[in-house]
Amino acid sequence: MILSKEGFECILLQSLKGQIQRWCSGTDPPPFQSVTLQDQQPGTFLKSPNRHNLSAPVWGEEKLETGGPDYFSSKNLALQAQKKILSKMATKTMANMLIDDTSSEIFDELYKVTKEHTRNKKEAHKIMKDLIKVAIKIGILYRNNQFNQEELEIVDKFRKKLNQTAMTIVSFYEVEYTFDRNVLAELLNECKDLVHELVDRHLTPRSHGRINHVFNHFADVEFLTALYSLDGDCRPYLKKICDGINKLLDEKVKT
Repeated sequence: MILSKEGFECILLQSLKGQIQRWCSGTDPPPFQSVTLQDQQPGTFLKSPNRHNLSAPVWGEEKLETGGPDYFSSKNLALQAQKKILSKMATKTMANMLIDDTSSEIFDELYKVTKEHTRNKKEAHKIMKDLIKVAIKIGILYRNNQFNQEELEIVDKFRKKLNQTAMTIVSFYEVEYTFDRNVLAELLNECKDLVHELVDRHLTPRSHGRINHVFNHFADVEFLTALYSLDGDCRPYLKKICDGINKLLDEKVKT
């Protein structure tokens, strides 16, 4: 689906309405500077070949601000990813995150356990960065009514499958000796297939590659085995992940 520059800018600005006031009313400056079309050189936006592409890194691959060699914050990643997507679309506005606090806490624990398992901080960071980018892009598409009726049915299927997967993750943790890595891997791969189907006509092959990168890691049976090992190093992270999932499930019931 291709939108005009004006149409795409309009729906993105509508999605930011009401969020901007929270930044403007704060006593501290926002963690990034606002970007306006006036800040760009004349004609720069119109000449960009990626101006309609949600996957285009419009801000370039700048380095994240960190507080040390082991610092990680999914909120900061989410903020920078959304900035890249929205920067050239927003006029005198600033992007706010689309990821809630509880999800951010879960993502932080997923990063820690991935780093623990892979022994590769760079790869763990890349996996979580891909996860956050995909989540934000889907959120933007959904909030701006970009999915047709068939895709909305896929959204419903994905929600149910994700809910089933989340409850299975918690159940396998809370009830000892029930863990089955093949069952959980199958559920995660079914989620992956639904995400691919949902964004098929909206996102680029590069984004589909990110989806594979994320799910192929978390559905890996060796990773799942290490995650659920009763005496393994990953157990504390699993507890916090399940605590976060339970919180999300409780909030869903209340609403």
